[in-house]
Amino acid sequence: MTEKYQITFIGTGNMGKAMVLGLLKEGYPVKVYDRYKAAAEPIFAYGAVWAEGPKEAAAGSEFVFTCLPLPEDVYENMMGEKGALASMNEGSIWIDTSTTDYHNTLRIASEAEKKGIISLEAPVSNMSHMGADFGNASIYVGGDKKAYERVKTVLNIISVISFHVAKIGEAQTVKLITNLLFYSGTAVYGECMALAQEAGIPLQWMWEHINKSTGASITTEQFMPFLFDGSYDNSCSLEIGHKDMNLTSSLADELNVALPVGRIIREHFDEAMQRYDSQDKHIIVNKITEEDNNISMQIQGFIAPSKYGANPDYVRPGEMVKDKYGRVKPKLPASYKAPSFEPSSDQLQLIDTLIGYMAYVNHLIYEECFDLGIAMGIGKDLLKDVILWSVGACWVTDNYEKYQPDPQVIEKISNLDTKLQLMTTSKIVSMFKLDK
Repeated sequence: MTEKYQITFIGTGNMGKAMVLGLLKEGYPVKVYDRYKAAAEPIFAYGAVWAEGPKEAAAGSEFVFTCLPLPEDVYENMMGEKGALASMNEGSIWIDTSTTDYHNTLRIASEAEKKGIISLEAPVSNMSHMGADFGNASIYVGGDKKAYERVKTVLNIISVISFHVAKIGEAQTVKLITNLLFYSGTAVYGECMALAQEAGIPLQWMWEHINKSTGASITTEQFMPFLFDGSYDNSCSLEIGHKDMNLTSSLADELNVALPVGRIIREHFDEAMQRYDSQDKHIIVNKITEEDNNISMQIQGFIAPSKYGANPDYVRPGEMVKDKYGRVKPKLPASYKAPSFEPSSDQLQLIDTLIGYMAYVNHLIYEECFDLGIAMGIGKDLLKDVILWSVGACWVTDNYEKYQPDPQVIEKISNLDTKLQLMTTSKIVSMFKLDK
């Protein structure tokens, strides 16, 4: 019988709450603390015990998890007289599931070591939208492997798979590069949807068509619906996306990795932070395209199939779909099938160009992910595995060996007859012109 250790969770945002619920359902005693008590209240009914501060929360726990938005939040909750380290026992383990600056992690780990406390970084990725809600997340662990084996049973309750990837400080690289795949798609796919709409192609039909093509990825399948229903995804803030993109760019600077497309995406998020409130929802980066062109990409009557969309009372279907790798996601209700549409020959040509462009950008970012990971000392085979189990399915990354990159698609994009201002696509096109 597995011993049910006392566990602490500091940070009860959407992901934190989901992971705590998973542990409570398995009979683990869990203490929680969050800067905002209201964020934790929904899990009190399931047995979570409130603590008045990080020090109080961590006292007596075998495992102390942090799941916080920003590096400074992690530091504040771990360090000092009121921080969790002040009350943690020798031999206990701190597990940080946040996406943070690895230098910050190493500073805290150094102080923890002085007290005989073991540190693991364990950033979490969701394989479909907010997969932590149904234990469908993947966790990358950096740090002592024996400590990882101690906590592995717990990690496998709050995720579908966990990996020991490297020494502490290096797992953050894996999380950042998997986020890079998603955030790049978010900026580019929104602009592609605008081009489709301009050409008279219904967005819901285009969405369904892309999901069956080489351009398919979690971005279009799971996140474009939040653009279509105007919610921009209530599960995550613009501030967090911007933080991740800047951490990725800073890491590339440190490792002397060029990251050309990744830096263009970071500029898109920089622009969004200038225009909108940092606490706006992260898909709002697509509002730049809407505002610059005086358009709306909302679909009348469309509601994203998620409680994080326009309908917070949406109930996810219990039926799951499993792919050949074992990754699961909720089955989409039949009501989301797009109305029939017969594109013209010109529209078909545009559709093929847009799908080719989406696939090629996914390829470029995938290669930049390899550049970052390898520069950090992580092997390519391991990088392939963790990306496979990261933010969700992507046709290009799933079919890396047989995909044939077509750089000519950039020229096709540059020759499109459009009146739209597309900030990120224009920069990607210009980048290729400069390379010539």
